[in-house]
Amino acid sequence: MNADQAKFLVEHYTGLMEGEVPATCKVLSAVKTGNGDYKPDAKSRSARELAAHMAISDNWFLQSIIDGKFEFDPQAAEKAESQFKSADEIVAFYQRTLPEKLKQLRALPGDTLAREVDFFGFMKMPAVSYLGLANNHSIHHRGQLAAYLRPMGSKVPAIYGGSADEPMQAAAVQ
Repeated sequence: MNADQAKFLVEHYTGLMEGEVPATCKVLSAVKTGNGDYKPDAKSRSARELAAHMAISDNWFLQSIIDGKFEFDPQAAEKAESQFKSADEIVAFYQRTLPEKLKQLRALPGDTLAREVDFFGFMKMPAVSYLGLANNHSIHHRGQLAAYLRPMGSKVPAIYGGSADEPMQAAAVQ
């Protein structure tokens, strides 16, 4: 991959990710109206834990791409996730930090985005290619959390179309 291709891809992927932020925030916000301690299984994270994980891990993923290296400290992640006292704090953090990370990614030179980065010895790709993985990771966890919402007493927001709780007409107005 060359620098021009990497710059094209960073614009493409960051645009896609920006488009996901409102839907992700709606799902994160829905945690506050239900039982945030809800878990579908004893092995699962609670809704509140999953929401915090999404906010922290999305930022971690983008920062790792910016830094050109993937390092994970489970204790630091746990500490970061435990900082939130409410779903509103998680949403505010997400809305404040994610657009800034996307802006930083867009500002990187093409050569930096095209350089090969190792992902924990599992794979090596150009840095910009990890934006697709980051987006998929975020959508994966958003889907998990959306599946928690109704059983925990919250309403399911419209994401890519209406839901039983938020018809398409209401979704279009927002």
